[in-house]
Amino acid sequence: MTLRIFNVLGREKQDFVPLNEGHVNMYVCGPTVYDNSHIGHAKTYVAFDVITRYLRATGLDVLYVQNITDVGHLLDSGEDRILKKAAQTQAKPMQIVETYAKAYFDAMDKLGVQRPDISPRASGHIPEMFKMIETLLEKENAYVSNGSVYFDVSSDPNYGKLSNRRLQEQEAGTREAVRGEKRNPEDFALWKRAEPEHILRWDSPWGEGFPGWHIECSAMALKYLGATFDIHGGGIDNIFPHNESEIAQSECANDAEFARYWILVGSLTVDGIKMSKSLGNFITIDDALKQFPAPVIRYFMQSVHYSNPVDYSDDAMNGAARGWERLANAVRLARQMGRSAPEGSEGIAFEERLGTLRADFTAAMDDDFNTPQAIASLQEFTRDVNTFLNSGTAIGRITLDAILDTYEATAGKVLGILPSPEADSGSAQREAALIQMLIDLRVQARKAKNWAESDRIRNELAAIGVILEDRADGTVWKVG
Repeated sequence: MTLRIFNVLGREKQDFVPLNEGHVNMYVCGPTVYDNSHIGHAKTYVAFDVITRYLRATGLDVLYVQNITDVGHLLDSGEDRILKKAAQTQAKPMQIVETYAKAYFDAMDKLGVQRPDISPRASGHIPEMFKMIETLLEKENAYVSNGSVYFDVSSDPNYGKLSNRRLQEQEAGTREAVRGEKRNPEDFALWKRAEPEHILRWDSPWGEGFPGWHIECSAMALKYLGATFDIHGGGIDNIFPHNESEIAQSECANDAEFARYWILVGSLTVDGIKMSKSLGNFITIDDALKQFPAPVIRYFMQSVHYSNPVDYSDDAMNGAARGWERLANAVRLARQMGRSAPEGSEGIAFEERLGTLRADFTAAMDDDFNTPQAIASLQEFTRDVNTFLNSGTAIGRITLDAILDTYEATAGKVLGILPSPEADSGSAQREAALIQMLIDLRVQARKAKNWAESDRIRNELAAIGVILEDRADGTVWKVG
């Protein structure tokens, strides 16, 4: 089956055909680093992490660029987000940027989100923005007004093709205050004149100022991926005006198609309400990690298709935790059994079921990265694995390794929701060793017919969530 992607540009599923065979160039709008990363960021960047992982798993060479916005992202009031945070904390703007850029990458690392190949910062690409702005001025797609430069949306007949918003439908001043210096209320800033109190400022051919938000992504995408590239990603909230403006300025400046496939991630609410600090429902990634391990958060984010909205709640997260534990317990059981299983050289039992799972998983992911269906196929597989492992049949290490390899190739390598065998070390390894020690003590108690001691060990382990199961081939444990 061919990978098919729902292309927001055109509103239909399309076969994915890279511009250059075997290679994928992808640009994803990154965070504005003025505060701690929240679970909305987790939804977006886990989604693109899984997309990147799957593309690479199919053998494609992916160049993944995700920018860092450290200047120019304005509030509706026209105030720079980073300058506002700096004023609140009495810190220098670049202190804010460095603090929260580091915090962002730390949070992504904790979630198992693989880092982009290139993470360019807007403030480091001012010359590239100058060049694109000058090109747009030469082509009369832009104009200078009172030290600022604006893109003339009326000069681009295709403006609105991504969001399907036409000029006559747009309200004046959606993001910036309508000022007399703009020809049309819908025109957007490529370069903004810096007021005296504005700290972040650069010399430019049009006077001291700073870049508009939209020009940053266009300039950085052009530098690292070329005029036309395969996939542009981001959150659905930025479809207008940000993504729309990117397309307009890039295609007018470069005389070429910008991004061929647009993948936009659905929004996140908390208990049915948009997340906001003023409402007290703002949850950072670090806050979420205090309640749930990273694989559970990833599992939850992937339990809904990336393009759909998701509601974060205690009930939903606890349900995700139970679903993840079912998968994890099957892997733990296979690993436990593998430690004492005979080497064996017999043909792999259960082989047909392994092949079916891989086929089902691939079919789900080829259908616009359908992670909910991929997880459903893994849960069905886990049910069959548990039946097989608990059947009392002697199972050789070859078979157990094949089961584990299948989990790692799907739930591990692509979805990132299971630890690799190499990660099962350190504190986790010590915990497993301590549990095994208690199991061995219980075995000795049972041999001595000390049933009270045997029951005490079982009950105390159960009290901390470790469930024992006595089998013909020994005692195994799982997390309840």
